[in-house]
Amino acid sequence: MSGTRTTTLPVAAPVYDAQNEAVTRRNLEFLLDQVENDLLVAKTQSDSTGSLAMRRFQFLLMGAS
Repeated sequence: MSGTRTTTLPVAAPVYDAQNEAVTRRNLEFLLDQVENDLLVAKTQSDSTGSLAMRRFQFLLMGAS
């Protein structure tokens, strides 16, 4: 999953710039896709395969400390 990161939104330019709007729109679409993917991964971690893999990882991590 993605780490927590805060990003401020850019301030609108005084003059309309179509290219800037297109880039901003694409960035927002990409970020929303990432959030949707992270939510899907979080929801499916409760299934048996994901759950077993997570338990194995936690066990190995506990043994390393």
